[in-house]
Amino acid sequence: MPEPLDDAVQPVALPSEPVPFAVVGYGWRAQFFLRLAALLPERLAVCGGVVRRPEVAARAAATWGVPTYPTLDDLLAARRPGFVVTSVPWDANPGLVRDLVGRRVPVLTETPPAPDLAGLAALWADVGASGLVQVAEQYHLMPGHAARRAAVAAGTVGTPSQVQVCSTHGYHAVSLVRTLLGIGRLPATVTGTTLHGPLVDPVGRDGWTDDPTPRRAANVVATLDFGDVSGVYDFSDNQWHNPLRGRRVVVRGSHGEIDTDDVTRLAGPRTVVRSRLERRQVGYDLDLDGYDTDHVSLDGRVLWRNPFAGLRLADEEIAIASMLVATAAWTREEGPEPYPLRDGCHDHALSLAIDEAVAGGRPVRVEDVPWA
Repeated sequence: MPEPLDDAVQPVALPSEPVPFAVVGYGWRAQFFLRLAALLPERLAVCGGVVRRPEVAARAAATWGVPTYPTLDDLLAARRPGFVVTSVPWDANPGLVRDLVGRRVPVLTETPPAPDLAGLAALWADVGASGLVQVAEQYHLMPGHAARRAAVAAGTVGTPSQVQVCSTHGYHAVSLVRTLLGIGRLPATVTGTTLHGPLVDPVGRDGWTDDPTPRRAANVVATLDFGDVSGVYDFSDNQWHNPLRGRRVVVRGSHGEIDTDDVTRLAGPRTVVRSRLERRQVGYDLDLDGYDTDHVSLDGRVLWRNPFAGLRLADEEIAIASMLVATAAWTREEGPEPYPLRDGCHDHALSLAIDEAVAGGRPVRVEDVPWA
């Protein structure tokens, strides 16, 4: 018989009743929050949005049926949200977070919390002690990554010592390194370089390019040395969208390793076994339940189960919805902090160090940061 399901099967806390929240901004990212909230009325309720331009505000209201306000003052005079999502440009975000914390309103800030190291330190000095700020870092909540985290936490490959991420960029990749290693905000020495090579870029955010011409593409490779554990960062231009570049995540442990979906481990004396993280998708062939993700398992043990089954969400949508409902539960004291400001600050500090190491051609040390 398979082992019984454990806490890893439920990746996020769910609020017991709908929690009202507001969104500041109406860009590409903000619309994820609005769309997903509309699909989860039993958990979330959008009570308003701050949109400055009248024509955009009218479009937002018509599309989502959400009352919009030109300023934060107007929103808070009319509504009292359980939390506010800030989805605005990097340079505008710190001031908005400070304003909300000054009014004792919980915040879910988009990534990163501030543009640069000085801005991160200043923001932490102003609002870090409030305990009111979470960061919308959702990549570790994607089904595959959540299952890998559960497998590592269960001791499947022993003590993890290195994580290699060739998937996403900057602070998102750093977050995956730290969460898969299970470490906090450790000091690190960062080294990096940029390699170049020809690459066709057939797909971008706006769809197919229909351009078969190879272009000179950059590939950043960096190491993050935390002392006893380490991370390897590997990212190519447009790797999010380009189907000619795969995505790999490796977790190396004392008793084996996870290589994306392949798991190799020492199961006993003279016994090395290989297994796979198996993702169950419904909707194939004569399965009439509709296309959806059901769960991810390893050797018959479910490591992650979709908390939004039936909504037909893509992986990133599952992750963003998980972050939203976890934030809602946290505001009601029904769940832990989903991703505290101190972790978002550390992710971006390490990401900035990668950029600096690559640009300067020398190691960069990240230590004595105030949030650590």
